Amino acid sequence: AQFLAESGGGSVQAGGSLRLSCAAPESMFSRYVMAWFRQRPGKEREGVAAIYPGGSVTFYADSVKGRFTISQDNTENTLLLLMTSLQAEDTAMYYCAADLRPGGRWDDSHSFAFWGRGTQVTVSS
Repeated sequence: AQFLAESGGGSVQAGGSLRLSCAAPESMFSRYVMAWFRQRPGKEREGVAAIYPGGSVTFYADSVKGRFTISQDNTENTLLLLMTSLQAEDTAMYYCAADLRPGGRWDDSHSFAFWGRGTQVTVSS
């Protein structure tokens, strides 16, 4: 079963913005650590941002700090990623991930058991 479903990807020019969404079951959304990862062409999957249940604890990769914001829409059980000042280097497939108790670092893909299928973000310079 596919528990997580991303949307909102697309093509944008450098300097532009996009907002990604990840729909999750209510039971997962309120209790699981949730995160965004991305996989750039020829690179390994890397953590972009994570948020702990309740929404008060967040983590960001250094490369996106100050530009990306992770948040939760509790009314829609949706994980969000607002991406601003996009750069060509942000071009990647973006994935939503979740785990009740991540077994390792938040930015390690092996720490998360549940994944969406991804949404493509392409930034042209």
